[in-house]
Amino acid sequence: MPSKYTSLLLLCVWLISHTAFAQTLSQARTLYNKGQYAEAKPMFERYLKRQPANGNYNLWYGVCCLETGDAKRAVDCLETAVRKRIPSGQLYLGQAYFATYRFEEGLKVLEDYAAELKRRKRDTALAEQWIEKCRMGMRLLRGVENVCVVDSMVMDKDSFLNAYRISPESGRIFLYNAYFGINEESQTTVYQTELGDKIFYAQPQATGMNLLLTSNRTNNGWGQGAPLTGAVEKEMNPNYPYMMADGTTLYYAAEGPHSLGGYDIFVTRLNSDNNTYLTPVNMGMPFNSPANDYMYVVDEFRNLGWFVSDRHQPEGKVCVYVFLPNASKQVYDYENISPEFLRRQASIHALKETWSDQTMVADALQRLKDTQDEAASDKRERDFFFVVDDRTIYTHYTDFKTPHAKELFGRYHAANRKLKQVQKRLDNLRMDYMQADKQKQKQMSPAMLDLEKRKKQLYEEKAQLAIEVRKAVLETP
Repeated sequence: MPSKYTSLLLLCVWLISHTAFAQTLSQARTLYNKGQYAEAKPMFERYLKRQPANGNYNLWYGVCCLETGDAKRAVDCLETAVRKRIPSGQLYLGQAYFATYRFEEGLKVLEDYAAELKRRKRDTALAEQWIEKCRMGMRLLRGVENVCVVDSMVMDKDSFLNAYRISPESGRIFLYNAYFGINEESQTTVYQTELGDKIFYAQPQATGMNLLLTSNRTNNGWGQGAPLTGAVEKEMNPNYPYMMADGTTLYYAAEGPHSLGGYDIFVTRLNSDNNTYLTPVNMGMPFNSPANDYMYVVDEFRNLGWFVSDRHQPEGKVCVYVFLPNASKQVYDYENISPEFLRRQASIHALKETWSDQTMVADALQRLKDTQDEAASDKRERDFFFVVDDRTIYTHYTDFKTPHAKELFGRYHAANRKLKQVQKRLDNLRMDYMQADKQKQKQMSPAMLDLEKRKKQLYEEKAQLAIEVRKAVLETP
């Protein structure tokens, strides 16, 4: 029989562990309420393993999975939360169904949720928004295009343009900041036509939104940017424009009520009679998804297309898909195909499932390899890639004609290297932070803040030096 001291010791151990458990749960809830789902997720996972039938644990962990891109795993947990009648469980389950292309199921859950809110005289606006998204998803799922996707590349979000290897006949694409030498953080892009006499670009506005503009080359440089007129003006935060060689077919991305996810890809055409653009059409699936999809480009000369998406990707990463453009839209037979197969095609679950002609795929992969080999050859032949202006790009130190310009570029190049090093250290530290306990996270926080400040300082230094380099080059007699 245990002594009274042993019993007292066991009681103390139980109290300490129970208190630690409660504190850790409180920490997880705090992170959850702040929207820091990635940090809270592993904590809730531990609790759920201990009590798999706990409705609240299933809700919290399910929401963390949903918000960090693991919607399939979220479904199981949120279904349990709904069975346990946990408040708001239906809202999140409807979103998880939506994210996994189970739009009909999402619609039913959300309609039940909205009806319950009405009975309780609660606001139904958010539920109604998701109901409309599910209805849009159902419509788009009926018209999934049969597209052959030949390759995909996972990349850092900030460098996705490096995957685009389009022919000179199809024009060129740039990041807005690099093209115009702007000292701002922006992900907007510029498309320049083959002849270099016209550009289409998304310009950030004071409102925080973007506006699509076009500009023509003049003897003194680029003329004043003019907004694209017509239905395009009504789009929300448009970006990533690409004009086809015909000069009338424009692809771009926008977010808002006509988008299934965040950014969706749209196509519009110029009415040359009045110089306005027609009502944009959503490109549908598989190009668009419940995630962000953008930068749709078709190289007619190489018969290859590209678009980028953050579906299935962690924060900061995107996937660039390479596909074969169809001469005319070909859709799957919705009525005579299994719903699961259709969802897999709509989400591009596996590239090989989109391949129906192996010879055609092999030819496309060879063309893609040829473009990559050409780019690698160009890279070996140059020291760097620095845009001076819309007409001039420097690739060797010998391009600089004065010691002052060369010295400035050396400082710019050094700042750029340091920025990349700081970014890498910061990324690694963030990964360690996510896995650390509360005490370790507290110790790591000052270093992370210092790196964030250093990153911002180097970014501003690099941008300012870029401006000074361009000024020195352009002032060279």
